[in-house]
Amino acid sequence: MAYVSELSPGHNIYLENQGDLTSITSMMSNPGQQQQSSNSVKTGCWTAPPEIYRTPQGAVVKLTTAEGEQFIQVQGSTISILTSTPSLHSSLQIPISQSDAAPFTSSLPSQAPLQPMQPMQPMKMGDMEMGMKPMGMCMGNMHLSMGSVSSESAHSEKTQPTKRHFCNQCGVALEPEDRFCSSCGHKLA
Repeated sequence: MAYVSELSPGHNIYLENQGDLTSITSMMSNPGQQQQSSNSVKTGCWTAPPEIYRTPQGAVVKLTTAEGEQFIQVQGSTISILTSTPSLHSSLQIPISQSDAAPFTSSLPSQAPLQPMQPMQPMKMGDMEMGMKPMGMCMGNMHLSMGSVSSESAHSEKTQPTKRHFCNQCGVALEPEDRFCSSCGHKLA
């Protein structure tokens, strides 16, 4: 058996106790639009019908269970468990009635698990190629790559003129043999 309450015009909340779980469904509907949010919380079996209170922050659901009282905050379509007992002395209790079942909760078929995505294939556009292992891109005679350096590219670096290095702290050009930046003194790796 489920319970339903109208929190505000067009905003209903459905509560249902299924064993140790409490299902909470918040439904908001306006002309041409409907929004639903559902959550299941382990609360234990109810020992009394739920109570709902209107608060300045939205609504608070009070559940009396075999484990004690539990409180759930509903703000629009957001549903969250309160870790401490809220002050409800100045809050207005909202009427609640029994319903056959919460909408869409028991009638939905179970969904088959999703299959993992296939690995991305290298892309090629004209003379530009991109690959993932190792991540890289080639366009004409320009090659960019991330990850480990292959023996072929390491060999080609040795035969090419020395590349310029820059300080990753201040950006000043450095010599390959420098251990510290000559400008800011930053220790180089």
